[in-house]
Amino acid sequence: MSIVKYSTKLKLGGYILPVIIISQFACTSLWFAGNAVLDDLILKTGLGIQIIGYVLSSVQIGFILGTLVFAILMISDRHSPSKVFLFSSFLAALCNMMLLLQDISNTTLFVARLGTGFFLAGIYPVGMKIAADYYEQGLGKALGYLVGALVLGTSFPYLLQGLELGEDYTVVIKTTSLLAILGGLSMFFLVPDGPYRKPNRILKLRMGIRLFGIPAFKKAAYGYFGHMWELYAFWAFIPYAIKTYNSIHYKDLPISLWTFVIIGLGGISCAIGGHMALKWGSGKVAMGSLLLSGLLCFASPLFFLFPTPLFLVVFCLWGIFVTSDSPQFSTLVASTVPMELKGTALTLVNCIGFSISIISIQLLTFLLDVVDTRFIFTFLTIGPIIGLSAMFKGGLNK
Repeated sequence: MSIVKYSTKLKLGGYILPVIIISQFACTSLWFAGNAVLDDLILKTGLGIQIIGYVLSSVQIGFILGTLVFAILMISDRHSPSKVFLFSSFLAALCNMMLLLQDISNTTLFVARLGTGFFLAGIYPVGMKIAADYYEQGLGKALGYLVGALVLGTSFPYLLQGLELGEDYTVVIKTTSLLAILGGLSMFFLVPDGPYRKPNRILKLRMGIRLFGIPAFKKAAYGYFGHMWELYAFWAFIPYAIKTYNSIHYKDLPISLWTFVIIGLGGISCAIGGHMALKWGSGKVAMGSLLLSGLLCFASPLFFLFPTPLFLVVFCLWGIFVTSDSPQFSTLVASTVPMELKGTALTLVNCIGFSISIISIQLLTFLLDVVDTRFIFTFLTIGPIIGLSAMFKGGLNK
């Protein structure tokens, strides 16, 4: 083992990987900050139930625009990823703080969430790029922890809201903004560029499109796209599922706390899935998770007939399986391209995947006024079917 590799191994066993994980958690807490305070935003803007699609989709649109710009300009491959992460975290926090403006209009709300999503493009995929720069082997395990941090960060605002800290929604916004700033500073000062990073100094505007000419990349990407059809729509509508169950059975389940638990369990499953990938391979872990979450989508109308403990168990299981394939798909994507293009590949696939998530979110938002809430989740089965089909055809279940 070379001195460089041995030194890197010691760092990873010490503080590097934990810092990446904590920084990712801190910064991605911005993602659902708006969703966690929906009721307060409804009062401030006058928007009705459609606000759930409005608020989350604006973040997704911003993230798509951001990842598109980052991918076309190959930012994380041409510049120090830690610096990109730092600047993105500060700007995302600033956009998040716009929700604290006294007189917030619909336009301000949209711009605030759009900007937050745009700069999250310099956090989530760039964090994965930083991990890839430190890992030549075992990337699936590393990304399992990293995406797990993303999931916990995503669910964290619901915990803050569920705890009703001072019953003041601004606490959620202030806390997540501060965490993002601290996360960016930690990444910049404690995580230097990785030993396996190969900077790409040449801007190649068509390189992103050409990646789809690589068969293995194309098939892994399609599997990820199927996963993304389901993931964020499921997360966004968990509160409505619990609210519907409460109304049917005259229960009083705490919506924010159970939303945090259901989403947060996915963070743990990502880490466990990363360890399983070392033994069985990323393809098999991704395929198994996607299959199980797809079956839960299909069977979801039955869940609302279950007694309360069983209802919560199946939704917790769904929260586990809907997420555990995400880091393994990213691992498959990263492993199919040259090292100097990993950042661009991960960013591009994220861009398209989140574009797909907007369609599914808007579809479920529309269906709320057309179909009984108990049946809307069955439409998410489309994603796992497409993803599994791509994996079987591509031989990625290995």
